[in-house]
Amino acid sequence: MEREREAISLWWYEAMYIPGLLQTKRYAQTLIENHVPPLDAETTEERIAARLERQVILTERKPPVALCFVIYEAALRSSQVDGEQLHRLLEVSRLRNVVVQVLPFERAITAALLGPLVLLETRDHERFAYAEGQLGSEMTTEPGAVSRATERLSMIRAQALSPGESVRFIERMVDQS
Repeated sequence: MEREREAISLWWYEAMYIPGLLQTKRYAQTLIENHVPPLDAETTEERIAARLERQVILTERKPPVALCFVIYEAALRSSQVDGEQLHRLLEVSRLRNVVVQVLPFERAITAALLGPLVLLETRDHERFAYAEGQLGSEMTTEPGAVSRATERLSMIRAQALSPGESVRFIERMVDQS
């Protein structure tokens, strides 16, 4: 989160959840309240507030941060995703500095099933790769690891629907809900 504040660009692939920067309060609350092990009420509220505060990166940074999100269809089909969350994705996809793409089930490649991945570049052009797993998360600036993560994310983006196709995909989901 600290590095997000310094970012000039951020590419985010998410396999199971809506990325934190795109979450509605209700969706974030559902995820955080169901944390294992359980969190106390104060910590839960702090985390929800912090997640929503991070979203200023979408609209309030000058110059704007270039943001690209690829979301696997499984994340969109989760029972926690409601009409409000889908509308939020459509709203954010209209921002000039934001690209939202959907990776449909039928286009998923093995690299997409390995889990979430974030690539971030700072104003000093330092590049970071961040990945999460069941037992923890890792952030690295090691050039080989960043290069491998960039290649993986590039392949995922190439398989995803275009931004326009992704908007139409999400709109169809809204119509079906």
